[in-house]
Order: sequence, then C-alpha cells, then structure tokens
Amino acid sequence: MRQRFTRGLKGASVLTIVALFLAGCTQQSMLGWLPTERGLTNQVDRVIDLWVVSWVVLLVIGVITWLLIIWAAVVYRRRKGQTGLPAQLRYNMPIETFYTVVPLILVLGLFAFTARDQIEIESPLPDPDVSIEVYGKRWAWDFNYLNENVYYAGIQAQELPGGSVDTDVLPKMYLPVDQKVEIKIESRDVIHSFWIIDFLYKKDMIPARTNYWYFIPQEEGVFRGKCAELCGEYHSLMLFEVHVVSQAEYDRQISALRAEGNVGRLGPELNVLQNLPGTVPASEREE
Repeated sequence: MRQRFTRGLKGASVLTIVALFLAGCTQQSMLGWLPTERGLTNQVDRVIDLWVVSWVVLLVIGVITWLLIIWAAVVYRRRKGQTGLPAQLRYNMPIETFYTVVPLILVLGLFAFTARDQIEIESPLPDPDVSIEVYGKRWAWDFNYLNENVYYAGIQAQELPGGSVDTDVLPKMYLPVDQKVEIKIESRDVIHSFWIIDFLYKKDMIPARTNYWYFIPQEEGVFRGKCAELCGEYHSLMLFEVHVVSQAEYDRQISALRAEGNVGRLGPELNVLQNLPGTVPASEREE
C-alpha cells in the first residue's frame, strides 16, 4: 500500500512540474496575468519580473506543502484495528530548524528584491523633460502642464445607456514618447489614488501632501487610468486616459490647449479643503 502511494505521489509531482512548465510557456503566464505588456515604460518590466518570480516561488512552495500534508495524512492515518494514540515525538531538531530557517530566508529574499525595485522606481529622474501636476477631485482630474504653462480641466465620466461611458469626454493626459516624465500628484478634497493600469503603478493623492512619480513612456498608445481609492458616490466614474504620442503630436495638443485659452495653472486655490496643515488662509493669500 505504501509503495503504491509513493509511486502515485511521484507521478503527481511529475505531472505538477509538467503542468507548471507548460503554463509558463503561455504569454499571459509570462506576464503573471497582469493587464499590460512588456516595454510600455522603463519600469513595467521590473514590476513584471518581480511579480512573476514571486508567484512562481510561492506556488512551488505551496505545491510542496500541499503534497507533504496529503502524504502525512495518508501515511500516518489510523488504520483498522489500531487503538490509542500514535507514537508521540517531542521534537525533531533538524526538521524544526529547516522549517524555521527556510521560510525566514524566503521572506527576507522577497523583501530585499521588493525594496530594491521600489527604490529604483521611486528614484527621481534627473532633469525631467515633462512635468505635469495632477489634481484629483471628486470625481475627475485636472492636469497642469507646468513646463508649457497650460492646463486641462477634466470632468467626471459620462455614463451611456447600457452601462458604458463616453470616452470622447474622458479627461486625457498627453505624454511624449521616450521622454522623462515627472508627475506631481495632489488632491483637492479627499484621498484619491492616481493609477495608470497598464503602467503597473499607482500613487496615493493625499490632501496637503505632494507625491511624485517618475517614469519614461516607451510605447505610443492610449492607456486607461482610474482612481484606485474609494472616494465617494461616483468613485467608479473617476476615469481618465493617458495618450502617449510623438513629440510633434504632443506639441500640437499643447498648442490646442493654449488656443482654447487654457493658459496658466489650476492651483491649490481651487481645493475644497482650505484649513489643512500647510495651507495658507484665504485672508493671508489676498494680502
């Protein structure tokens, strides 16, 4: 009986390894089933690699753990005719050392790789080519193109019959491809979260606090964005689009905003909350 079980266990292990190998051959699994593709920004590949390695390692550990649990449950089960308690072992020092040290090494390793990548992603890019100030507001977005001194004032996504939204009126942020981008992230009212889904990164927007995000968009296209922090009744309609375009197209969009009269900056004077730490009372601003 034990030999048959051992052979079955070995067969299951082989099948599991083959299944994991075959699953690893698919494009989606190579991306870790993330909603993106490689090379969109200078950061996307780093995030994909960290995620894929993490879940593969954890899946292998999970499979081994499940097999050991099943093996112990079958091999050491109470058999017919047996009575009383099985033989009791107080401790096994090698095994206890093993299952203490190995998880500790794994946790420290995952922490070290995560910290390494986070430090790299959060590091400012020197002399950014484009600096855009993003204000989250219930339930839309304002974009200030600081280098060009123009702005875009967004509105909430407009629902259409059937549950879709009108993409023509979604707030749109334009970025030139292969240029260093600095995003300055602010909130006008409550906590929001600025999330460009395909870029695999998001930053919280906290009242009276400024966050930054630096990256280089490397592929032209239209990418979805949304608020990733529950912020009220119409949170689901706080959507936007990111258009990564050529430098010539980017310049045309900036010129179009200037021609519409959107010159200047939609700054903190439009914030709903004016009594937060670090803000200046209206009376003092007027002086």
